[in-house]
Amino acid sequence: MIKRSKPLPNEASKLKAMVNDLDAVIVDLDAELHDKDLMIEKLKHQLSSQNRHRFGTRSETLDQLELVLESEEIADAEHSVVEADPIKTSKSKPSRKPLPEHLPRDEQIIPPILNVAEACNECGGKLKYLGEDVSEELEYVPSRFRVKRFIRPKLSCSCCETIHQAHMPSRPIERGIAGSALLAHVLVSKYADHLPLYRLC
Repeated sequence: MIKRSKPLPNEASKLKAMVNDLDAVIVDLDAELHDKDLMIEKLKHQLSSQNRHRFGTRSETLDQLELVLESEEIADAEHSVVEADPIKTSKSKPSRKPLPEHLPRDEQIIPPILNVAEACNECGGKLKYLGEDVSEELEYVPSRFRVKRFIRPKLSCSCCETIHQAHMPSRPIERGIAGSALLAHVLVSKYADHLPLYRLC
């Protein structure tokens, strides 16, 4: 707060002149403050555009005005769109493409673990053949690929209908098709030999 050095005059005409002078000073200060606010906004805009140019990605070159105009265009387009009936699409279960047939296949049959050959562990009844689960894994042998097939026969007890099947061997990536030799080859080629991924196939 500013302390006055001189006391206020008692005459009304002098007080009115003083008030008019103060009003003129206030108007000048407001104009100066407005000019400084404009200068601050201009400098902030320049600084942000310099920072965006210097540190941002090159694709982010839109001004704020362009963003506002773009958002208005999007809003207008949303209002003008006529609501159509939703299209019902049947979602199909994603399926993996089978491995190419021209690759050589090595079959590995994994029999179920039974206490007595061809007898049920639960009740001791005779087992009958139900079928088998076949899963494939892509392996890499240096300079060629091969497919390794794991065949696990399923056996069912004719008495208690218990199904017996061997467990799947452990894999480096659960439910993946790449074998450990292929993964090792990719990692060594990419990180040790510095080959790009597109050169590995």
